[in-house]
Amino acid sequence: MERNEQPHEEAEETLDQINKKTGRNMPQAIATGAALVILIVACLLLSVDLFVLLVVVFMILALWELRVDFATVGLHLPVFMLWLCSSFTLIATYYSPYHLITMSLSIIVSIILVAIAASAKISVGNRLSLAVAGKLSNTDASARLESSFNHEGGEQHHSRLSHVAVSVLTVLYIPLLASCVIISLTFNGHPIAHAIMLVFLPALSDTGGLFAGAWLGKHKLSPRISPKKSVEGLVGSMLFVMAGAFAVFACTYDASKWATRWWVPIVAGILIGAVGTFGDLCASMLKRDIGIKDMGHLLKGHGGVMDRVDSILMSAPFTCALLWITGL
Repeated sequence: MERNEQPHEEAEETLDQINKKTGRNMPQAIATGAALVILIVACLLLSVDLFVLLVVVFMILALWELRVDFATVGLHLPVFMLWLCSSFTLIATYYSPYHLITMSLSIIVSIILVAIAASAKISVGNRLSLAVAGKLSNTDASARLESSFNHEGGEQHHSRLSHVAVSVLTVLYIPLLASCVIISLTFNGHPIAHAIMLVFLPALSDTGGLFAGAWLGKHKLSPRISPKKSVEGLVGSMLFVMAGAFAVFACTYDASKWATRWWVPIVAGILIGAVGTFGDLCASMLKRDIGIKDMGHLLKGHGGVMDRVDSILMSAPFTCALLWITGL
């Protein structure tokens, strides 16, 4: 009986070590990741319009998470106006015949409306208060102490300009960058391949960085912002993206495209690996500054929606530009 228990205990100990080194519950993370892959692929295979709707839904969830996160330090986001403006921006960008112009005008109008709503600082119901209380109860005390918002005077009060500035930053961070994912669906006649590259290549970057960092990571990339990220993890991110890009390109483009653009997957690997990691570091810096561990709790093993889409959003404009410039 003891012989049967020993391998089981060793396996649990190994899994615990991996979980500690990666900072995640790996079985949960793998299961959640697989479910997301199935959902996204199913939407793409059924209809690109469904994928656009899925992007809108994820954006709505991400905006709610950001609202709760900023509310923990007394900053107000006009979430209803953000939902309305952001949903209109993404849908109008996709269905308008003038995609780039529509996106630009929608973002400008969104900034104005969101700024006005933020200055009004109107809140309805107690759902936000309950969400903030739950977030604070699950937050590590040491993380709160390291926050730049740490104070001794109880509840913080910010100027209207602070609320407006954070709200405008949110418009530029989520709907603007998410619009680049939508724009990529509208040119050169390869919407599914473009969607896969913009969504799954950053995910491959995260996966490559996670595994390479867990098994090989020795040299810290940015110990102050994200202690678990390493130089080896960054290299792993780039190599995983290159492999994924070559696979997508091989299944999408013919020999004539490959003859003159064989270098694009290599550039994509370096670009998405670097920018995606930078996006993760930016999100980590924001979380550290606010004093929270995860942006949310909606995705088991991954934290919040924002914890999964930060690298996708940050790399979206660069990937979209690369595909457009190279005619792919």
